[in-house]
Amino acid sequence: MMIAVKGTEMTDYAVFAQKALNDEVLSRQECRALLNAPDDDLLEVLQAAYLVRSRYFGKTVRLQMLQNAKSGACQEDCHYCSQSAVSTAAIERYNLLPRAQMVAGARQAAASKAQRYCIVISGRSPLDREIDEIAGAVREIKQELPIQICCSLGLMNEGQARRLKAAGVDRVNHNLNTSESFHSSICTTHTFQDRLATIRNARAAGLEICSGGIVGMGEHDDDLIDLAMALRDVKPDSIPLNALHPVEGTPLEDCDHLTPARCLKILCLFRFLHPRTEIRIAGGREHNLRSLQPLALYPADSVFVNGYLTTPGAPAPEVWGMIRDLGFTIEVDYQPAADSLNVQR
Repeated sequence: MMIAVKGTEMTDYAVFAQKALNDEVLSRQECRALLNAPDDDLLEVLQAAYLVRSRYFGKTVRLQMLQNAKSGACQEDCHYCSQSAVSTAAIERYNLLPRAQMVAGARQAAASKAQRYCIVISGRSPLDREIDEIAGAVREIKQELPIQICCSLGLMNEGQARRLKAAGVDRVNHNLNTSESFHSSICTTHTFQDRLATIRNARAAGLEICSGGIVGMGEHDDDLIDLAMALRDVKPDSIPLNALHPVEGTPLEDCDHLTPARCLKILCLFRFLHPRTEIRIAGGREHNLRSLQPLALYPADSVFVNGYLTTPGAPAPEVWGMIRDLGFTIEVDYQPAADSLNVQR
């Protein structure tokens, strides 16, 4: 909706919030207006998004921690990824971590007040022995900690997903990453439909779905809108939004055009289009949002702690402080023991 103010037209962002609260979908024209809102309107946009966020998530924040359980040596050519076959990035490369290390990572996640611990491996698809090892680690974790477990293991069939479910895995992450039309610009070794198939297989196995995207890879506004709309069809339980952190040695190393304001507007768009879904500020938060990181929690309700796969991130105590300074609270399903890990407080 446009309103006239002193001979000019301005967008009434509160109308977007009301549509979201009424479970109405923004039109593509409204989505474009939001993405191209003047930076001077940023606080109004955030306030409108917060009306939606606060209705369904109050002032709570969910924390999640990643474990890079296998690094590098991937056969895929994903242009954004430092672990891909076309990357020459100087990263640590190793095979699947020992089971004890994966369990220790879960203890660190619990001590960091994370509600969910996500085990991630590089590669096109998991090997049978990798599924077995990860399943064994998950069983140990579930016996010791009441933490939720997410796995991000690449392309999977339904049988593999069922083995994870039987071991106690709660959720599978498999991002759509971008729009279907832009997908071949960032990856040629698998398709957008391959990614949708893995999501269907995980859901058929009874697993929750975590699926989101990466912004800032050279896509257009319509690609962002298409991604958000595709995710409405997927209906994930959680949407992680990554903002590209260009890594030297990757094909997208020079693609560094995001601004904090642009990132915040994208988060708000996803909040309006996914009012009831957990939205997580994911990789690239520190690099792209910089000093405006706290504002991202007005549209989003979840955040990663302790870094990402091959790039560093804010340690848990720093994130706790940001949440506390906003007047928000951390949502936890249990109270971790203070001495469960030597985490600085």
